[in-house]
Amino acid sequence: MDEIVKKFAALGVPGLFLLVAMSAASASGLVGAAVITSALAALGPFGILGGVATLGVIGLSADKIAEFGYEKVTVLVVKEQLKTTSKQDMIKKVKKYPVSSGMKLKIIDFIEKA
Repeated sequence: MDEIVKKFAALGVPGLFLLVAMSAASASGLVGAAVITSALAALGPFGILGGVATLGVIGLSADKIAEFGYEKVTVLVVKEQLKTTSKQDMIKKVKKYPVSSGMKLKIIDFIEKA
């Protein structure tokens, strides 16, 4: 069941990006196939093919994040940033992050133990 949920999450994220791009395209007065074409062209470099490739990359990234878990990914990112940033500066940054207070406490605890 967990594997199925991960696959749905991976498919859902690119779909959400495409939906937002299509909303922006339709707001400019486009309709039908022109909305999809315009949205795909706006999503990535090199026109429609770049947009399709961008959606693929987003899907693969979302799948990997779902596989590892966002907490693990967050810890790995913070660990990498600690190579160039002091612990005090990193804690200040974390306090400004738009995440739950519980997640902030976990990250700060990881920073202090590192």
